[in-house]
Amino acid sequence: MASDDGIDLDTDQIKNWRSIITLIIFVVTNVIVLFPFHVPIYLPRIFCNAILDILSAIRIISPRQDLYSKPNDYHDGKLKPFVRFGFAMNFVTAPLIADLFLLAILAIGSKEVHDGTVGARHIYPIDIMAFFITLAYIAISIDASGLIRYLAFKVLQKGGEGGHRLYFYLYVFFFALASFIGNDPIILSGTAFLAYMTRVSNNIVHPRAWIFMQFAVANIGSAILVSSNPTNLVLAGAFNIKFIDYTANMVVPVLFTAVLLFPFLLWIIFPYESLIPRSIKLHTLPDEVRDKKPVNPNIPHHRGSAEEDEDENNEEGKRLSLEEIMNPFLDKGGAGFGAAIMAITLVTILVLNATSQDGKAKPVFWVTLPAAFVMFCWDVGFGWYHRHETREIAQKGRQEIEQVRAERAVKEAEDKARQSVAEQEKPDGAPQYNLTLTTSPDDVPAELAPVGVGSDDLRKATAGSEASPATVSNGSNSPYDLVDTPSPDGETEEKSPASADQVMELLRQKRRRATLTSRCAEGYRWCQETFPTVTAVVAHLPFALVPFGLTMFVLVQALVTKGWVPVFAYGWDHWVDKTGVVGAIGGMGFLSVILCNFAGTNIGTTILLCRVVQTWEEIHRRNGIPISERTFWATVYSMAIGVNYGAFSTAFSASLAGLLWRDILGRKHIRVRSLEFARVNLPIIALSMIVGLTVLVGEIYIIRKDQPYHLGKGQPQ
Repeated sequence: MASDDGIDLDTDQIKNWRSIITLIIFVVTNVIVLFPFHVPIYLPRIFCNAILDILSAIRIISPRQDLYSKPNDYHDGKLKPFVRFGFAMNFVTAPLIADLFLLAILAIGSKEVHDGTVGARHIYPIDIMAFFITLAYIAISIDASGLIRYLAFKVLQKGGEGGHRLYFYLYVFFFALASFIGNDPIILSGTAFLAYMTRVSNNIVHPRAWIFMQFAVANIGSAILVSSNPTNLVLAGAFNIKFIDYTANMVVPVLFTAVLLFPFLLWIIFPYESLIPRSIKLHTLPDEVRDKKPVNPNIPHHRGSAEEDEDENNEEGKRLSLEEIMNPFLDKGGAGFGAAIMAITLVTILVLNATSQDGKAKPVFWVTLPAAFVMFCWDVGFGWYHRHETREIAQKGRQEIEQVRAERAVKEAEDKARQSVAEQEKPDGAPQYNLTLTTSPDDVPAELAPVGVGSDDLRKATAGSEASPATVSNGSNSPYDLVDTPSPDGETEEKSPASADQVMELLRQKRRRATLTSRCAEGYRWCQETFPTVTAVVAHLPFALVPFGLTMFVLVQALVTKGWVPVFAYGWDHWVDKTGVVGAIGGMGFLSVILCNFAGTNIGTTILLCRVVQTWEEIHRRNGIPISERTFWATVYSMAIGVNYGAFSTAFSASLAGLLWRDILGRKHIRVRSLEFARVNLPIIALSMIVGLTVLVGEIYIIRKDQPYHLGKGQPQ
């Protein structure tokens, strides 16, 4: 039987085959989110060629010969009859496919889709996504202004050569900043900063102590404000908690966690001198580099030919890393304006939320959307005002990179030419080959390649791929076309390799007709050069969170209507009945951390557990047996601690921030394996949860009274 709120507590329906399939699909989906993979799909080559020819004919992509054939398309010198594609099964596609499958078998219908997207029972997914994306724009815009790296540089200066002192300063800095603007900007800028800092140090053997500290403290700090994490938004909305009340209840456990975790990290987890030296020795930056004006890193190719050495583990690469942290770019106007907008926005949200009547609060994105638009207008205006300068920097850098890559291509071709001459001197009957330096269009960034190079160029635009190595083939229309070919009389006629300038000229001559993809690539490049800040911010917005969040809401709603959430709620009711307040805090804290690793990140966990607790409320309302105020709020706030802290537990996929953190480190050539992530984080999460939950127990017994909780009324009257 369903209540007025539409909660059906009938558990008999779990015996229905559709209910069983729904639970299986939910589990499988979360396993895929935890372990993403690609599904190979094979299509006939003739079919693929026909599609490509049609797209080329209507000028969406370049002609097929410019797009196709890669070395792995051949077998024994012949093209394979089928083309292999990889369909990604990850946190975006898996929940969507699961929802579509459940719709197809009629396990869910329009009600589940509506309640999982538009919202039901105080959880409004679309409002939450709009709020988070718009607030994220402001936060990431502040990051793009260079403020976070500049402040980190000042912290580095203040810390001096004292390793332990610098570790403490950075710990406090990341915690304070995460409390204000959330963990994503800290992950975006702080991770790269630490990667550069530890790289240019003479006596930090491995960055492990620094990067794990930053990741843990960023997620701990983001537990204080509702606006700092989407999990907090879901939880506050589900139980009608005012934002100021949420912060008041969370700040003490979080602060105690932060205070006690630091000495634990410094002296227990990372006590080795090779990880946190007592005195840090950094490479020195030449005076001429220190004194030069820093360039906006959002401008493409702002370093010119030096970008080719940025990721190299040599002296030039270390100098560039040192320059990144010791001579940081700061847009003072953008940083100041962004910080003011963020402060005004958060204060306005807190005031409006605190003064609203129960159930009468307006959607918070009504505040963040105009604020994000104002920030967007500022970024656009700043970019347009400085467009001539940024375009000149980008053009100069692009030309330098073209020259360097052309010279490298010529050198590779010369080496291969010498090797080919040696092979042609073999005894008669030995096969002769033409030597061609071929460059796959997939390896040429769109901003450096001629117009019409390929359909995947826009995707590769920021990959920084280099020209592929020279290969031996039987002919090509490559722009480099450096060949040794037999003359008509059988003698070998040698061609001198082209110069770098000739190669660049051949690249320009290779320009073909414009296509939709080439125009998109040019448009994206124009946006990067004209509005570098806006382009960088939009590129880093967590748009993938929107389809993931909405589809996970629908999946959890399917568990609600199919009787599984009531089953879980009855189980939780029995546990709390046996263990009391302490059991509620310990049980929910443990459960939320574990589920973060196995239930579709901490966002999926929050969605599921909120529905379980709401159903638990309904069970007691129906039975007429009230839940004590202590027990209820102990459950809610232990969940809040668990879903925030659970991000740094045992799996990268426990949070989207974890996946982002791993990817940024990978681009900086710091490999953190899954086993290492779990091994290092296990004692950190254990101490953090013990401290946070222990303090919460004391807080609950001091603040909350042992009286009935007013069911369905949000905060007690």
